[in-house]
Amino acid sequence: MADTQLVVDLRDVDIYQGDALVLSKVQLRISPGEFVYLIGKTGSGKSSLLKTIYAALSPASGTARVAGLDLSAMDRQRIPVLRKKLGIVFQDFNLLTDRTVGENLDFVLRATDWNDEGERRSRIKHVLTQVGLSDKADKMPFALSGGEQQRIAIARALLNDPVLLLADEPTGNLDPETSDEILLLLRSLAKDSNTAVLFATHDYRILENFPARIVRCFNNNIVNDEDFTV
Repeated sequence: MADTQLVVDLRDVDIYQGDALVLSKVQLRISPGEFVYLIGKTGSGKSSLLKTIYAALSPASGTARVAGLDLSAMDRQRIPVLRKKLGIVFQDFNLLTDRTVGENLDFVLRATDWNDEGERRSRIKHVLTQVGLSDKADKMPFALSGGEQQRIAIARALLNDPVLLLADEPTGNLDPETSDEILLLLRSLAKDSNTAVLFATHDYRILENFPARIVRCFNNNIVNDEDFTV
């Protein structure tokens, strides 16, 4: 029986891309507020795993529950319900360049049925404060540094108070000092907001400097190995 307290509960899950088996018999459990690294070589299945978690790929077998929802039984109409419970941050910031920071965030809130303007303003202020950029709402994205833009992308991911934040190489385009700042921000969010974070990365320097649980994609499998030495 699945543990309803788990944010991610994958048991014996096979993941395919087309006809190709990418990951076999995946076992992955993530608890609320837990910070987990996801590592593996290019093509090892990291992106496929993330896509399965946010329902861009359907599990071919096994039991798969994310944020309390059964992925195996999920139809297209239920996918937005799942994604409102998730936050997703990519390597590229994907901010709307013709709108201010506040307008970028307001766009997402409007699209996710926040109809009250006062509540939207309050939520925007709250998430910008969470990422340390409370004074940037009126700035255009091009006026911000790369690190600041990624913080805005994180703020955007936090708008609907997710139980799980998926970070897919979020520091890939950043210098080491800025990468550390983003990593520490996500770890503090996990601790302070009880938001689980799955952080995919190629940067083993981060793993060495800021140890946490590590999950590896290796030989078509998921290896849960907290004591893995990089």
